[in-house]
Amino acid sequence: MKEYRSEAIRNVAVVGHGASGKTTLVDALAFVSGSSKRHGQVKDGTALTVTSPEEVERGFSISMGCAFAEWRDAKINLIDTPGFLDFQGDAIAGLTAADGALVTIAAAAGVEVGTERMFREALTRRDPVLFAITLMDKEHADFDAAYTAIKEQLTNKVVPVEIPIGAGLGFKGIINLFTKKAHVFAPGTKTGEYTETEIPDSEKARFERYHKEMVEAIAATDDALLERFFADEEIPGDEEMAAMKQAMKRQELFPLLCCSAQLTWGMRTMLDFLVQLMPSAYDMEEQKALKGAEGDKTVDIHPDENAPFTALSFKTTAEPHVGEVTFFRMFSGMVGNGAEVFNATRDVAEKLVHLAVPQGKERIEVTRLFPGDIGCIAKLKNTHTNDTLSTKEHPVRLPQIEFPSPLVTYAVRATARADEEKLQVGMHRIHDEDPTFETHYYTETHETILSGMCERHIEVAMSRLKRQFNVGAELRTPRIAYRETITAVAEGQGRHKKQSGGRGQFGDCWVKLRPAARGKGYEYVDAIKGGVIPRQYIPAVDKGVQEAAERGILAGYPVVDFICECFDGSSHSVDSNEASFKMAGILAFKNIAPKCRPVLLEPLHEVEILTPDIYLGDVMGDISGRRGQIQGSDVIEGIGTNVKAIVPQAELYLYATKLQSMTQGRGTFKHRFHTYELMPHDAALKVIAEAEKEKKEDAEE
Repeated sequence: MKEYRSEAIRNVAVVGHGASGKTTLVDALAFVSGSSKRHGQVKDGTALTVTSPEEVERGFSISMGCAFAEWRDAKINLIDTPGFLDFQGDAIAGLTAADGALVTIAAAAGVEVGTERMFREALTRRDPVLFAITLMDKEHADFDAAYTAIKEQLTNKVVPVEIPIGAGLGFKGIINLFTKKAHVFAPGTKTGEYTETEIPDSEKARFERYHKEMVEAIAATDDALLERFFADEEIPGDEEMAAMKQAMKRQELFPLLCCSAQLTWGMRTMLDFLVQLMPSAYDMEEQKALKGAEGDKTVDIHPDENAPFTALSFKTTAEPHVGEVTFFRMFSGMVGNGAEVFNATRDVAEKLVHLAVPQGKERIEVTRLFPGDIGCIAKLKNTHTNDTLSTKEHPVRLPQIEFPSPLVTYAVRATARADEEKLQVGMHRIHDEDPTFETHYYTETHETILSGMCERHIEVAMSRLKRQFNVGAELRTPRIAYRETITAVAEGQGRHKKQSGGRGQFGDCWVKLRPAARGKGYEYVDAIKGGVIPRQYIPAVDKGVQEAAERGILAGYPVVDFICECFDGSSHSVDSNEASFKMAGILAFKNIAPKCRPVLLEPLHEVEILTPDIYLGDVMGDISGRRGQIQGSDVIEGIGTNVKAIVPQAELYLYATKLQSMTQGRGTFKHRFHTYELMPHDAALKVIAEAEKEKKEDAEE
């Protein structure tokens, strides 16, 4: 295929809510441009960026897809991102690889939660944004209502640059406000061809209103144009376009388009706008990178062909019969097929064999790539998402993508015990592809834990485990790492005596247990006098007490925050040894601890919940119902209220799902461990009963 230098490359992330037409739009843009030979359908699983069986089965995007459209001597790299928040990690990675965002809004549904989330993400990244009202041919499509929703819910800086003629079954054309011409589409059009006509009389009043609004908005961003506007001077379309592009860069204006991607209507004009308004890869802001594999000095990275090669791996995926495929964004330098490069993140060398550009499922091999382009390569030895590729002579590490933290946690085990190793391998492979899916072994509860963005995210991961690795898995509620402690003072004896012929075993100690302040942990006090226990055996008593405390008193959880004082005992000149006194310490703890009024402690988490104000009452009421303590709240202008609370960890199981339901997907939360506190008696009894039940089941097995 043709080579494209930085000035001719546009990198655009297509983002928005699920079912707003992103995948169909990417497919149509590539098809209309001639870069893709077939116009596929999402419902049939034939759309260009539908790549996995899970996406075909469910009918929506689960992972990011990459494609390109060649148009007017430019290459538009299109990054199709998932719309549902369950898979937003890939959407954030897509925005990181792009230089601008195309935000889709379904003409009938208007602004939805995914629209809000991704638009805010683009604003945070200082990306220029184009809006597109999609599905104009569908029932209940309403351009004006969707436009009003954008102004009221997202930004009042949005300005239409084209408007539709008709809607739903009556949708038949688009008016370009820059050229002041109507584009009328004929039924059965294959690649978005249109007849350019004068604006119909029935649409002139509407055109005049929107055109004046556009010109006034553009002029307000440029003092020279504003003077000409007030002087009633007509401003040429090319000058308006240039001013619009500069205003987009400053996020002062957000142009609004409309289309029907399924019919391919509006695709040609949209391609024109993407080339004319989106910044080229050469125009991107310089990147700051860490110099050297482990250096702390920064270096500026420019899209310069003569600079050392630098690229960021923003996505990895596994393909049958191919292995792992790495997608990367070039930031500086050129790279050729077969080049030796250096992964500074992992300190390994890699060879780029079969260098290619992605077009949906296909990879088109190329001789070389220029700064700003997006490429892919198969079978790199040790390169994963967020790794920086550079050169051995000039190693650098680019800023990593900040993926959202997982919100839903399960315990998991293989359906067949023989498959445990396959399960671990499969889960780690999925994590390499999707960093928002995490897994680790929790030694305290002896469980393998997996975490994801929501229940559907986990469900898809389990489906992939079955399909790709042929391993079934069972999910269950993870155990909570409770603690136990004592609340009263008691003392007693631990005496171990065993005689079975020959040398025996003898250890005898007197111990006092008393509570310590919360968080103080365990303290051992040696109060032995007169050598009643020989010096060399006193540490063994300490070890025995600690070992017994790890096994718990009430429900098998470690005992913490107590002081053990060993104050008396006796020994035998022949039969005493370290093991005997360790056993004496174990017996002493078992005898005394139940008399110290043991209680359960539960882990509490600090929780921050960001919610629109309309749902604030429901959110705070729900937190109180989860035994949570509200600590305060902060109003965040234009977004909502950030509620801070302390909530027991046990009450946060699947809380993300509940919060999504309460806030219609608009609420978010994060949490971290805070401390351990005394558990209410009724709740503690349930935990103790459950522990007894599990103990019996384990004994029966």
